[in-house]
Amino acid sequence: MTPSRGCRRRPALAWVAVMLLALGSPSAEAQTVPARSAEWSQSAAAEYLDGRLSWWMSWPRAARDHGTSCVSCHTTLPYALARPALRAALGEAGPTIPEAHLLEGVRKRVELWNEVEPFYPDQALGLPKTSESRGTEAILNALTLASHDAYEGQLSGDTRLAFENLWKLQFTRGERAGAWAWLYFDLAPWESGRSAYFGAALAAVAVGVAPDDYATSPELEERLELLVAYLRQGADSRPPFDRVMLLWASTELSGLLTRDEQQAIIDDVLGLQTSDGGWSLTSLGPWERPNGFSPGLGSDGYATGLVAFVLQQAGASPGDEGLREALDWLVRNQDPVSGRWPASSLNRARDPESDTGLFMADIATGFAVLALSRADRFKK
Repeated sequence: MTPSRGCRRRPALAWVAVMLLALGSPSAEAQTVPARSAEWSQSAAAEYLDGRLSWWMSWPRAARDHGTSCVSCHTTLPYALARPALRAALGEAGPTIPEAHLLEGVRKRVELWNEVEPFYPDQALGLPKTSESRGTEAILNALTLASHDAYEGQLSGDTRLAFENLWKLQFTRGERAGAWAWLYFDLAPWESGRSAYFGAALAAVAVGVAPDDYATSPELEERLELLVAYLRQGADSRPPFDRVMLLWASTELSGLLTRDEQQAIIDDVLGLQTSDGGWSLTSLGPWERPNGFSPGLGSDGYATGLVAFVLQQAGASPGDEGLREALDWLVRNQDPVSGRWPASSLNRARDPESDTGLFMADIATGFAVLALSRADRFKK
């Protein structure tokens, strides 16, 4: 077990540095913090991500109708978010072949929304898996395509259609008003009893990253009010993982949190940082584990990459103590051979070298890439 730092107070985030950078005048911290691109292998990370997405899209269990694949939280989504961040460093002019195949499949499912089968139909797994599948997929499709459009600089017709599918499935009344049905398989952290909150936060990110000022569209006003109300309800008492997701969403969707509310989350999360500079996914719980499985308590790539990325989204400078230590942890813990970062399941012991045992390493690698790539861009 790696001990926590406790509630040690950290310096406030360097908002002045961020503003100066935006104006083209780097701060003192930005000048003194060394670039990390030479300390981690972007090419190895890209090779790992490309290989894993190619495997996933060819895996029979991931195959779906119309020649498409399941869009997974552990492999597909982190690839869609992280792989474009490596393009400039690797001299790539556009999407890779695996990325193009992913986008093609998502667009096909969006365009054929009323024809494609749900990821997990009721006929196979019982009620309410069809509605859960539809809600989950609608969010993941919108985020995948909106993130791509953010790099392209223009909202595409397919992405608009993905959002139309999304809003049609949003709950508008009851205790879940503002959220969506979300897959439940009693699996933490993305398919547990409270994972609808995770999904709603992803929906907010999708709306926020969409170009062409999509989030300010007048027709979305009531929908976004419901979403914001859902995410804010009971936010102070939610587990740290949910609060990190809320913080991320608030950096993309204006008006979700005040600056003081963001800072409160930042302080709480920094209090969970371990003595080696990372974070443990276990400590971002508690997690429901009815089978009694007890995962490791040490720092892992997913928790550390996610928190380090979100802190930067919230305005942290790579020179801030907690973030600097987290970035150092990520640099030290990239596997030099495979290019991946370590993480393990919260639900059961898996062979870490097996294809399914690498699911957590897939998302760990995605968020490690996002965190380190953003830190590198800060200093350029």
